[in-house]
Amino acid sequence: MHEVYLRPGHDERVRSGHLWVFSNELQDLPRLPAGSIVRVRSATGESFGVGFYNPHSLICVRLLRTDELEEVTVDFFAERIAQALALRRRLCPQEMMYRLVHGEADLLPGLVVDRYGDYLAIQTLSVGMDLRLPLIVEALRQVVPETKGIVEKNHSRLRELEQLPQRQRILYGSIPERLILEEFGLQLELRLLEGQKTGAYLDQRYHRALTGRLAQGLRVLDCFTYCGGFALHAARHGAQEVLGIDSSASALDCARRNAELNRLEQVRFHEADVFSFLREQVSSGAQWDMVILDPPAFAKSRRHVPAAKRGYAELNRLALLLIPSGGYLVTSSCSHHVFEAVFLEVIFTEAARLGRQLRLLYRGTQPPDHPILLSMPETQYLKFFLFAVL
Repeated sequence: MHEVYLRPGHDERVRSGHLWVFSNELQDLPRLPAGSIVRVRSATGESFGVGFYNPHSLICVRLLRTDELEEVTVDFFAERIAQALALRRRLCPQEMMYRLVHGEADLLPGLVVDRYGDYLAIQTLSVGMDLRLPLIVEALRQVVPETKGIVEKNHSRLRELEQLPQRQRILYGSIPERLILEEFGLQLELRLLEGQKTGAYLDQRYHRALTGRLAQGLRVLDCFTYCGGFALHAARHGAQEVLGIDSSASALDCARRNAELNRLEQVRFHEADVFSFLREQVSSGAQWDMVILDPPAFAKSRRHVPAAKRGYAELNRLALLLIPSGGYLVTSSCSHHVFEAVFLEVIFTEAARLGRQLRLLYRGTQPPDHPILLSMPETQYLKFFLFAVL
């Protein structure tokens, strides 16, 4: 097995449990095929285990937290996936939709697996995982034998950083055109061969249920509604009126089908750019008892943080202008590079400028099936706040 050596003084982060080795931390970059297994050693020869190597990526090695592996096998993946499944069965015993494998946090760096009933959706975000897709599929079939179909949903921008193509295909079995599963009392239509991510945004499902319970009797504006998640939960729990806004016509078609499926007549959906719509609402003097903001990531890297902060500032400022005293602001960020303290400061600053007082009722992050590895801050990304506006 080929060995790579860290430069002197560049081993503290890896020693603390971080699973990434960056190319500028290595003494040299051997000419090995991307996806090869290498052993990582300190400048003095101490082994930090083996990992997947990619000389073409800034993340040059993704460590697997094992020191005895010569080659990755089906058994290796089956063991790690079985451990991940056992945790989910403990955490989500009554749920049929959850994240089965959360990459680095499950010691499978670059691999994401989401479960939708008897169907699985996979993302491989590193070349090492991508080259071993057949092994991963076989391991999943062993660990989750009731699986009827596995679909690859590899259309993430992160694959470009690994020089991997965008790709979607069925890897095993068959995938139905239309799948209906339950999310805390709601029937949701899923189309795994369409849509964003792996088919749904599972990381906000607990927050959707919580927000819905608070929405009884309120007029609710759900921004970036996608397939209607927050809006549908609000309507199900007795909101007086619900309006969902999104710029994607196909996502709104999905949201309307879900509203019909659940016989929720007080919810409607409108196609618009959220920023433009909010500005128009402010200009017209409109008011909403609850405004929900669940935008896509504004900061894909550190250099995007200043622009992201400006975007979050305008978004939350416009929302606050629409909420009367006694109303609620529900706001979130899925940008890892915008840290919680920064996001909270943006919100506080805009509220102070408007002379509004905010009382924090709930703060959250991603659910436990999206675990956070403390040695890797990159595994924490979701920030969620629920405020009462005084």
